[in-house]
Amino acid sequence: MNQKILVVDDDPELRKLVEAILKPLEFTVYLASSGEDGLKQAYMVHPDLVILDVNMPGMDGYEVCSRLREFSNFPILMLTARAQENDILRGFNAGVDDYLGKPFKKAELEARVRALLKRANNQNSVEGSYITAYKDPFLEIDLTSKTVKLKGSVVDLSPKEYDLLACLVREQGKILSHHKLVREAWGETFISGTAASSLYIYYLRNKLKDGQYGHQYIRTVWGRGYWFAPRKEDENS
Repeated sequence: MNQKILVVDDDPELRKLVEAILKPLEFTVYLASSGEDGLKQAYMVHPDLVILDVNMPGMDGYEVCSRLREFSNFPILMLTARAQENDILRGFNAGVDDYLGKPFKKAELEARVRALLKRANNQNSVEGSYITAYKDPFLEIDLTSKTVKLKGSVVDLSPKEYDLLACLVREQGKILSHHKLVREAWGETFISGTAASSLYIYYLRNKLKDGQYGHQYIRTVWGRGYWFAPRKEDENS
């Protein structure tokens, strides 16, 4: 069965161009001319990947992405002329998986689409082989329901913060390099890995109040990466 790709962009020429690039690769391509239309089609067709513009009248790409993340975990590629650092960070916080700036090269679009779909397929195929939950008297993490609670209250994490935490928890006790964390949370094609992972680890530690209840969960191994340290029983009092 062909994989389904939804293209959401208000520029009809851009939609036609992306469709012309992807159809020969045997993808089924759906086109939406607005954020509202994109959401409706995403509900109906359940795409394997969404290619999304930022600047659209009415509902912009950031809002569309946030709405999509309320019911989906398929990869989202932001295809936009807005590729400054602040725009990229805002997109990642909304749930974007990768960015491609306009104008773009045909080969790069093809490569990024294939990489995102491959990563999504790999995550689905190995999901059952990892740890899927962690619980102690202070912190509770359920990767199946994607919920994180601290002292009984839900912790509000951005999609990328959650992705990093999930990666650490799935392989708790193992040192994970910056490269692996970035690959898991952003995909192979994201470049500035060390800075991005360090920044989001900082955000995570603040939201988890890491170290404030007698235990530090996210540990740093300088020059190598980070690891998730479970709380020991004698620390639970």
